[in-house]
Amino acid sequence: MRNLIAFPLLGLAVILQSSIVSQVRLLNGYADLPLVLLAAWALQERVDSAWHWGAVACIFLGFISNLPLPVMILGYFGVLFVARILQRRVWQAPLLAMFSVVFLGTLFFHLLSFIILRFLGTIFSFGDVAGLVTLPSLLLNMLLSIPIYPFMRDVSHWVYPVEEFA
Repeated sequence: MRNLIAFPLLGLAVILQSSIVSQVRLLNGYADLPLVLLAAWALQERVDSAWHWGAVACIFLGFISNLPLPVMILGYFGVLFVARILQRRVWQAPLLAMFSVVFLGTLFFHLLSFIILRFLGTIFSFGDVAGLVTLPSLLLNMLLSIPIYPFMRDVSHWVYPVEEFA
C-alpha cells in the first residue's frame, strides 16, 4: 500500500518535466525532475521501495521520451544504486549525499545518453555536449535538489511514520 504514492507523485513529476521543467533552459540544458526526485527518495533512511519507484519512473518516462528504454533504465537505476550506497555511508550529511548523487547521476545519465546516441548515428561533439548540455543541466539539477530533498524527506516521514510505543 505504501508504494501506491509513487504513481501520483511520479506521474505528476513526469507531467511537470514534460510541460514546465523542460522549458526552463540554461543554454541547451534543462533539469531532470524525475532523476532528482528518485535520488531524494532513495536517500531517505526508512525507504525500502526506491527500486519500485525507479521502475515506475522508467515506465512513465518511456511513454514521453525519445531515448531508448534501456538507456533510461540503466541511467535511473544507476542513480538509485549510487543513492542507496551513499545513504548507508554518508548518513550524517544528507544534503552532501544528495548533491553527490545528483552530480554523479547527471554525469552518468548524460554520458550514457551521449554514447548511445553516438552509436545510433547522431553526430555530436563531446565538448559541445559537455559545455552546452551537461554542465547547465548539472547546475539546474543541483539547484532543483535543494527544495526537492526536504519535500521528499517529509513525504517519507508521512509514508513511513516512526512507530510510537506507549
